[in-house]
Amino acid sequence: MMSLGCGAARSRVLLVLAFAVAISGCASLEKPSEVPAVPEISPGIPAGYLSTQALPNSLVLIPTSPASGSTALALDEEVSRTSLALRGTPRWNLAAEDANLRFPRAANAFSCSLNAPITEQDTPHLHTLMRRTLVDAGSSTNLAKKHYMRARPFVVNQEPTCTPLEENSLRKNGSYPSGHAAIGWAWALILSEIAPEQTDPILARGRAFGQSRVICNVHWQSDVIEGRFIGAATVAVLHADAVFRADLESAKAELATARGKGLKPTRDCKAEAEALDQQPPPAP
Repeated sequence: MMSLGCGAARSRVLLVLAFAVAISGCASLEKPSEVPAVPEISPGIPAGYLSTQALPNSLVLIPTSPASGSTALALDEEVSRTSLALRGTPRWNLAAEDANLRFPRAANAFSCSLNAPITEQDTPHLHTLMRRTLVDAGSSTNLAKKHYMRARPFVVNQEPTCTPLEENSLRKNGSYPSGHAAIGWAWALILSEIAPEQTDPILARGRAFGQSRVICNVHWQSDVIEGRFIGAATVAVLHADAVFRADLESAKAELATARGKGLKPTRDCKAEAEALDQQPPPAP
């Protein structure tokens, strides 16, 4: 009798252990996959997905910068002049916020249009995806920037910018095309693929992100237009990269999980919408 009792007890223990293993196995399946380590090109800056050779050639893809006396330059100067009227407004302040490409604050610019947080804690795959594609889209403008070395609006018109602490470095960096506009439009295209139900607000935010550079008085309108084009070209090339495509799918699954938890943006979306509604006055 005693041995039978011990055998039954052992059976119960084995059943409990088997159940525990089964539960832990299910938990491991439900747990989001960890973000793989990404090499850094400098401390705190991850490598992009694309090699230098794979980047779109901005010098080949965009036209020459607007020449003196051209209609294109006249339009640039007119848009710049009218945009200065937004100085000191909430839209000007938002342009200053959009200028910040440091994470985690940079990703937060699109959280309202996505209607979800973009943080390392809540959406780590998406957060990493945005950090890496920032490097790709920004780097894709370098060839044309270095070739044309176009002077920025504040250098020409002697008016202040929304980022005065960056003016010295911006003077040494070509204006054409806009790296910020390329990054913002690349992000908008990628995010609209991850969340197609939010396409319109995401693309509108991507457009505004680039336009912030004109409002900030650090880029001309043609810089921004061609920057968006280079951003789109970068996304087209990224889709040929298997690692990017895999991360894109992980970000989609991650966003679905965040939505299932009811997570919302931490940003003040009402204030952002009101700022974005402000437009420069029409030209006289």
